[in-house]
Amino acid sequence: MEFLVEGIMALTWKQLVMYAVGVALIYLAIKKEYEPSLLLPMGFGAILVNLPYTGVLDQVLQGGIESHGVISWLYEVGINASEAMPILLFIGIGAMIDFGPLLSNPVMFLFGAGAQFGIFAAILLAAVCGFPLKDCASIGIIGAADGPTSILVSQVLKSNYIGPIAVAAYSYMALVPIIQPFAIRLVTTKKERRIHMEYNPKSVSKTMRIAFPIIVTVIVGLIAPQSVALVGFLMFGNLIRECGVLGTLSDTAQNNLANLITLLLGISISFSMQAENFVRVDTLLIMLIGLFAFVMDTIGGVLLAKFINLFLKKKINPMIGGAGISAFPMSSRVVQKMAMEEDPGNVILMHAAGANVSGQIASVIAGGMVINLVTNLL
Repeated sequence: MEFLVEGIMALTWKQLVMYAVGVALIYLAIKKEYEPSLLLPMGFGAILVNLPYTGVLDQVLQGGIESHGVISWLYEVGINASEAMPILLFIGIGAMIDFGPLLSNPVMFLFGAGAQFGIFAAILLAAVCGFPLKDCASIGIIGAADGPTSILVSQVLKSNYIGPIAVAAYSYMALVPIIQPFAIRLVTTKKERRIHMEYNPKSVSKTMRIAFPIIVTVIVGLIAPQSVALVGFLMFGNLIRECGVLGTLSDTAQNNLANLITLLLGISISFSMQAENFVRVDTLLIMLIGLFAFVMDTIGGVLLAKFINLFLKKKINPMIGGAGISAFPMSSRVVQKMAMEEDPGNVILMHAAGANVSGQIASVIAGGMVINLVTNLL
């Protein structure tokens, strides 16, 4: 009872705020089913690391020997020391992705690039807000709409805001069905959203499907060496999927590996959600800049599609450009849903999926380019 009273007396208002944050993340995971495999462990971890005298951060063993608690150990080994967990997760993501819609319609590569505009817009906004360069770059990468890339970039650049960046990246990924329709409607007309697109896919040979991840890895490794770990593991996962002789491993990567790493990543990230470092004005500002980045990503892709339409007789539905963000396959589903709301017979899912997988590649390349640029400047 004495220790209970002591624990209660040690509580601070910031820790209570973090309990509320944790409960909110758990609510979004369970009630709304927004990225539950990640938001739930992040939310529960936020509560764990903010308990007074919590043993998940520090342990005192027999003989008075101090040791890392389990969350401290996971964070140190899987993220801080090697960035292993975000990178390994890309094997599972790569195994889930079918690049067929992209390879059959290569113009969709453009929208993956266009929808990274939010990264650079957010970097500039963070700089205006007075953040140091390494933090500006780390905050801006929230605009990649790619949680593992956001974590990796902020970790490599030794940002002071890894926790808020991770929470912003994954929270806004989960809120794509809310954020994207708002952003798309801001810059499109009803007539544009009703544009139909024919889908006449070209046959993509097995040889091309196998060669594609190898070629992309080599090209990206030469152009942006800092992103080769992300792109390489993404493409390695896709190669496992497409080679045709590793079906069991492909299933394992898509399910067991991806789920396990996601679970451990969520609970590990909670290490950087300790109240003293998280409950600050800077954190709120980062969340707002992250929201700005997501909105600008979508708008950038849509505006690129509208620009391309100036030169085309057969117009592209500009919502396809908004699907160029990395949130796969959620963004392509959102775009298809919007198209059917405007016209129930309008099916643009495969075009949107092509842009969406292009965004997955573009986001990790952008992450590597940001790391390379900032490393050279510092």
